[in-house]
Amino acid sequence: MGVIPLLLLSGSLFLFGHVESQSTAADMLRDAALQVKGSLTCNKWDCNCTFKYQRSCCCATSELYKTEEDTFLRIHHLYADIMTLNFRVNAFTESFKVAFKASMDPNLAVAIPGSTERCFGPFNTDVPIPYSSVSLNDGNGYNPSLGIFTASCPGVYMFSFTAYSAVDSTGRLYHKVQLMKNGQLAVSVLENNREDNEDSATQVVTLEMQRGDQVYLQLISGRKLCTSLNYNIFTGYIVYPYVQE
Repeated sequence: MGVIPLLLLSGSLFLFGHVESQSTAADMLRDAALQVKGSLTCNKWDCNCTFKYQRSCCCATSELYKTEEDTFLRIHHLYADIMTLNFRVNAFTESFKVAFKASMDPNLAVAIPGSTERCFGPFNTDVPIPYSSVSLNDGNGYNPSLGIFTASCPGVYMFSFTAYSAVDSTGRLYHKVQLMKNGQLAVSVLENNREDNEDSATQVVTLEMQRGDQVYLQLISGRKLCTSLNYNIFTGYIVYPYVQE
């Protein structure tokens, strides 16, 4: 009875020793394979699938390495292109942020001798109108101290202005406001009558502007704007910029 268990124990030790020797041999083969330098000589029919034999399979190694390198280079170039595009998009969209709106300060009106009117003007020369109350100035292209807008980039711009004036019943509406581009007349509005004691007019114009071009409004000599000067408004914005390559 004691012989059978002894044989079973001996067999188990033999099997365990055999399995352990196989495992050690596999480890040695794996380590030796990992230390191989240079290209491996094998054909595609030497293995069925890299995922079946894994490290012992070399048939697709070169193709996989090349694919990996090509993919990395393409991703690298794609990232560079995306960053360049992002820079251009930001620069392009920033140029769209150009808009302003300003009105006259009522405190600019002064009393007219011999009248109850308080007016801006008349002057003995053409005078730029200072629209100093700014409610919008995206891009900081408008200078409220001078009443001048300077284009920050070339493109097509739209400008509008409203000229308002009111006088007493015995007064005379008498004004002419004109929009100037680089010192040259673009458009104007005017009023000269005794029938109305209050009136306003609005003008809208689209202008092609280059970088540094300037636009402003001026009151013609001998004319005046009276009462509620804050109704006189000057606005502008970029319609679209010219893209520079």
